[in-house]
Amino acid sequence: MDWLITLAKFLVNEVLSQPAYLIGIITAVGLLALRKPAGQVAGGAIKATLGLLLVGAGAGLVTNALDPLGRMIQGTTGAHGVIPTNEAIAGIAQEQFGARVAWLMIVGFLISLLLARFTPLRYVFLTGHHMLFMATLLTIVMATAGQSSVAVVLGGGVLLGILLVALPAFAHPWTKKVTGNDTVAMGHFGTAGYVLSGAAGQLSGKVGKPSRSTEDMQLPEGLRFLRDSMVATALSMVLIYLVMSVLFLAKAGRDTAFKAFTTATGNDAAGVGDYLMQSLMQGLQFGIAVAVILFGVRTILGELVPAFQGIAKRVVPGAKPALDAPIVFPYAQNAVLIGFIFSFVGGLVGLAVLIWVFNPAFGLALVLPGLVPHFFTGGAAGVYGNATGGRRGAVVGSFLNGLLITFLPALLLKVLGPYGLADTTFGDADFGWFGSLLGNTAKLGGAAGLIGMLTLGALILLAAWIMQVRLVNTGWSPGSTSFHAAAVADARTGAASDTRTYEKIAPPVGAPAPPPVNGGRSA
Repeated sequence: MDWLITLAKFLVNEVLSQPAYLIGIITAVGLLALRKPAGQVAGGAIKATLGLLLVGAGAGLVTNALDPLGRMIQGTTGAHGVIPTNEAIAGIAQEQFGARVAWLMIVGFLISLLLARFTPLRYVFLTGHHMLFMATLLTIVMATAGQSSVAVVLGGGVLLGILLVALPAFAHPWTKKVTGNDTVAMGHFGTAGYVLSGAAGQLSGKVGKPSRSTEDMQLPEGLRFLRDSMVATALSMVLIYLVMSVLFLAKAGRDTAFKAFTTATGNDAAGVGDYLMQSLMQGLQFGIAVAVILFGVRTILGELVPAFQGIAKRVVPGAKPALDAPIVFPYAQNAVLIGFIFSFVGGLVGLAVLIWVFNPAFGLALVLPGLVPHFFTGGAAGVYGNATGGRRGAVVGSFLNGLLITFLPALLLKVLGPYGLADTTFGDADFGWFGSLLGNTAKLGGAAGLIGMLTLGALILLAAWIMQVRLVNTGWSPGSTSFHAAAVADARTGAASDTRTYEKIAPPVGAPAPPPVNGGRSA
């Protein structure tokens, strides 16, 4: 029997505890369940395994690129500064928590299917990378609070499953307002910002004259290059690096500042020009690192999500797919750019408040605005705000979203244990509010902490259930007046429906294609 024990130890310690192998095995099982050919099963498993190894490689690059920036911010402001990047913090956490994250993600998805099958919350969350990020957040918070691996996987799986069906329900009245139909839901953990933006748009529409749609505006084509996430990430980091390097040089002096990149490059800067060019290079290196992580995540999900989707169709027939934030971009292309701009402005205002108020008073970290989270969540918030309040709603709603994704990550850092000292964190609104509540509840410790966290999940499920039954299923729509330009025109002419069409923009690479909507228009 010794060989059997040896084999069992080998499988547990060398295979099932290794995240890359585990993801490959899970992918293979999913593809086998869909009766895929043996070659496709093997290829999918290998690609998923390589994808997770790419995530780990990218995480190392991120850490190296962020280290000099963290010391610059600390040296200039005396405060801890971070760049919220979901991919970066998830990649960094893989080394310690990878196996638990993988198991939690699978358990959570299966529980979400059961909830979708047997409750009114009939949503199937198919934004795989956000499942991965939320599974990582749950694992970090619960594990650093002292919960056992079994409690993390099973308890965290229950919480993840609840979030995957509850949050699309909270956003769905506003999502229907955006799309004009009931065929698709929002499956992205920026829900709090989208709901806030939609509600703010509705309130702003009651002030003064009705605001016309953003789609009546002509915005410059030159800004659309920012839809490329790799370009936007690199540009934002180059700007941040150059600004902080100049401030650090002015405060710390040449001798200290020129040593900022010694760890990353192996050499002190030779002069001011070399110092600035090293700053520029580190910003570009961060863009490359995030691109590597994104490629790894897409490689994993390219195999894993189809398996999930096929299983979901069998388990929950007729459920609405909850898809990534760019699913709403084509409904109001100008609102996307307006939303990005004013969300970024909100991030700058929030950073100023952190510097002058919350950092001195509460020791909150300085959250620097990054172009990627502000583009994706701010752009979507602009679309939601425009749906209920036109241009004014898009501006106000996205600005509030920018404040949210600045203050909430700062609060979240307080409950991430040793990861709260990292130079990056989770960036979208739902990670912030839910992670903060969960982390503070987890401080109860032991069984009390686990019961408290599960109670929090139960309250969220109950609230979503009530909203689905009393508002979504009854056809409630936020506001009685649409502020889209087409609806304004219809009100003047007495037309019964929106017949105007707009030129559409393509969602970012990798975004799911939205379904056709009324009149045969492609969203």
